[in-house]
Amino acid sequence: MRAGLLATALCLALAACQTAGPPPAPSPEQAPTGVTPNTFRMPTGSGCGGEIERFQAVVDNDVQTGHTTRNVHVRVSAEIEKARATCSGGNETGALSQLRATKSKFGYP
Repeated sequence: MRAGLLATALCLALAACQTAGPPPAPSPEQAPTGVTPNTFRMPTGSGCGGEIERFQAVVDNDVQTGHTTRNVHVRVSAEIEKARATCSGGNETGALSQLRATKSKFGYP
């Protein structure tokens, strides 16, 4: 009887070591964490408006892919909004200067 219990316990222990097959692949619409989806498109446009929209797209993508936190995204976006207002006011040089300062502050090239 003990041999039967020992054999059963051994079988159960070995069965617990078995792994299931590989995890299912993500659906085509869902990119793995940390990867920019293939649907991402960089905004076009010229002047300060285009530069601002491209940087905002990069920052949005960074938070969506987990490369930055929501808190940092909020802070960067607030500074981008200031540059956007400066650009809308007709001060392209000032807006681009603000944008460069924000990129530098948060470690963007």
